[in-house]
Amino acid sequence: MLCLVYVLNFLDRQLLSILAKPIQDSLHLTDSQLGRIGGLYFALFYCLISIPVGWLADRSNRVHVLALACGLWSAATVACGLSAAYPQLVASRMAVGVGEAGGVPPSYAIITDYFPPGRRGAALGLYNLGPPIGQALGVAFGASIAAAYSWRHAFIVLGAVGILAAVAVLGFVREPVRGGLDTRAANAPAGAGKAGFLATVKMFSSSPQLLLISLACGATQIITYGAGNFTTLLLMREKGMTLQEVAVYFAILVGVCMGGGIAISGRIVDRFSRVSRRAYALIPAVALACAAPLFLGFIYARTWPIALLFLAAPTALNYFYLSTAVTFVQEEVRPDQRVLSGALLLLVMNLIGMGVGPTFVGAVSDMFRAGHPHNSLQIAFLCLMPFYGLAILLFLVLAGVLKPAAVGAKH
Repeated sequence: MLCLVYVLNFLDRQLLSILAKPIQDSLHLTDSQLGRIGGLYFALFYCLISIPVGWLADRSNRVHVLALACGLWSAATVACGLSAAYPQLVASRMAVGVGEAGGVPPSYAIITDYFPPGRRGAALGLYNLGPPIGQALGVAFGASIAAAYSWRHAFIVLGAVGILAAVAVLGFVREPVRGGLDTRAANAPAGAGKAGFLATVKMFSSSPQLLLISLACGATQIITYGAGNFTTLLLMREKGMTLQEVAVYFAILVGVCMGGGIAISGRIVDRFSRVSRRAYALIPAVALACAAPLFLGFIYARTWPIALLFLAAPTALNYFYLSTAVTFVQEEVRPDQRVLSGALLLLVMNLIGMGVGPTFVGAVSDMFRAGHPHNSLQIAFLCLMPFYGLAILLFLVLAGVLKPAAVGAKH
């Protein structure tokens, strides 16, 4: 059920990028406007609201917070479909960001309290199938509905489904005992109260490990969000793909490759973190190093079938960081600090990745549009390549900071 809600969370979030071409044609938007609405504007509300929501969820019923958030972002998605001009669309997307801020951090903590240490990576890996399934279904259903009717119908229909899911959460998900499966060493001292907001923020901001993994994920997400928000537009505008072809072939690629990468990485980190904690840093570093040259091949491919072949592996490898980082943070903090710590992780990595990535790609594309009208997005994608090097470097620095002891040793 939590994965289904995450599917809808990411589906609603990605509809704007999936339907970028028809939305751009209908509302006469520039690439920069698309980049800001899918990046900076959304990220500001999504990231900043997640902190008070995380604090509230750590001190209240996490299931109720999740259900309320799901209902809010789904209603805002319907409002996106009813928007007649850019300012209305901006306001609706900001409301989506406010709602989605209450979706992921409570779910991370709920799942962590359902599974013991050593099984959380696989469990969170399964939960983190939400983004690839959501994006794949968004591509498949969103593009199909838009092709048959209009982009507005896609937002309205899929938003309505989310409202029904919000009600279902209350019936299917039960609030687990906080820290019930942790050892005493991982729990708060006996008799201690709930962790304070400022105490948790201070703990997170003073930890080199937590800050480094957040920054490394942020650098990685500049690539994933920057490319993700404009890949369908690049495939359609510069590589000749139609909306119907996007609904089939790109949907399959996203579902299989992104989903496979996230699920496999969760199991890999469970296995190798038992040997050394440095696996939390080395696994995503190696994955990104393998992905970079293939992503470059995708950028230079002249036709969309060749482009999709090159994109398959990076779509999997670029997401090895996600389950790895979430598992690491949830293992590192006390049970009563998990939702807020998850929110702080999302704040740093999404404010950097989601805030900078799409905004950067859109701005660069518009900057080169006059001189390179037929391949300005290709140039913008090329400008993402240095961020591979930055992300790999940050993960390697993290590997140097982490002690080689296995996860179980600290308990």
